[in-house]
Amino acid sequence: MSHPVIPIAAKHDDAPGFPAPPPLALYVHIPWCVRKCPYCDFNSHELRGVLPQAEYIAALIADLEAALPQIWGRPVSSIFIGGGTPSLFMPEAFDTLLAAVRARVSLLPDAEITLEANPGTVEARKFEGFRAAGINRISLGIQSFDDIMLQALGRIHSADEAKRAIDMAQRHFDNINLDLMYGLPQQTLEQAQRDVETALGFATMHLSAYHLTLEPNTPFHHAPPPLPDDDLCADMQEMVEAVLAAAGHEHYETSAFARPNWRCRHNLNYWTFGDYLGIGAGAHGKLTSHLGVVRETRRKQPRDYLQAAARGEFALERRSVGGSELPFEFMMNALRLCEGFPPRLYAERTGLALAGIQNLLLAAQDEGLLKVSAEHIAPTVRGQRFLNALLRRFLPGDE
Repeated sequence: MSHPVIPIAAKHDDAPGFPAPPPLALYVHIPWCVRKCPYCDFNSHELRGVLPQAEYIAALIADLEAALPQIWGRPVSSIFIGGGTPSLFMPEAFDTLLAAVRARVSLLPDAEITLEANPGTVEARKFEGFRAAGINRISLGIQSFDDIMLQALGRIHSADEAKRAIDMAQRHFDNINLDLMYGLPQQTLEQAQRDVETALGFATMHLSAYHLTLEPNTPFHHAPPPLPDDDLCADMQEMVEAVLAAAGHEHYETSAFARPNWRCRHNLNYWTFGDYLGIGAGAHGKLTSHLGVVRETRRKQPRDYLQAAARGEFALERRSVGGSELPFEFMMNALRLCEGFPPRLYAERTGLALAGIQNLLLAAQDEGLLKVSAEHIAPTVRGQRFLNALLRRFLPGDE
């Protein structure tokens, strides 16, 4: 079988050489929620007592200040405030935070600023205040429009509350994402399709559709609920893709669908192996310099984070990513993109030559998992369906 020529962009060895730092984003973690969902493995903690908004915002600002030497002079293209349930905080808290961010970093004038919101905690006054604070994108954790499914997931909102939250958000925001899940306990194909069609009825610019997975260290993992079988879940996935494509949504990432020109810029930065500074309890970050790629983790427990913040000790762990790990780290992100990536991006983001993994790429192409050309490298439909198997090829030692 003949193979395309893959361009060589850098010397392949264990010492990455980066031509320029990648784009930079900011992630802010708010760790509290009203109730922990049984499927959730994010760093979220049920709120007990008074929410320490002022103290936590002050800690976030100090965290950012301490990290400034690592990102000095680099423009920030997007901010994502995730959780937990960030919408538990009042708009005034985010106004204070975003003003502090603008005073300390070069935030691009058209920066995308996303806030995650739970339909069970939002109200019209908050949405108006969030918009006034400078937030320009809302991501609503709907999950389902079926009350039985919502109860099975342990969600605190009802289907009617979800619909009202979308209506309220649309009064103040043009850029709205709705999170949906499928493969839910005892869910039928018809129920899953009804959720997707209900979401489409609101004509938001972005939809995310996730297959429910049983993550380790969650109640659902320890006591699994009755889930649809693999064949039915595959049917649901195909239905989601077909229905959203027919409605004009581009399927641009494994679980992400958007109307033209409304893709999530913050998440695209992740998937193209860009840099991001993560601040807040349990936040993760990835930063690149001429010395290589460094991953950081903040203290996970809110109390520990706040106590450490008082001492100016924010990062729990800081780890250099070795050259042997970079191929997998890059592919784990970039191959989630349905359109894949241009070959030059690999060298730009890892400092390594694509020629160093040419045999892996071509072997994956021979098995029908990957499309490889001088212009683009992308997963096939089969590669998208068996993404984990495709990614395992790039683990250290498998070359």
